Amino acid sequence: MFGFFKKKSPLEKLQLEYKKLLAEAHKLSKIDRKKSDQKMAEANEILNKIDDLSEV
Repeated sequence: MFGFFKKKSPLEKLQLEYKKLLAEAHKLSKIDRKKSDQKMAEANEILNKIDDLSEV
């Protein structure tokens, strides 16, 4: 009926975190390339977790 009480699945949580990290990396790429690369590495780890969950 309403989506108010629907809880997010672990996959949805990881996808949201992945998008957030990509946005931060993009923003940092204009300021500090090293920090941007670190955020991209974190995003890639999350992507690997997403791939593992989607295979199951």
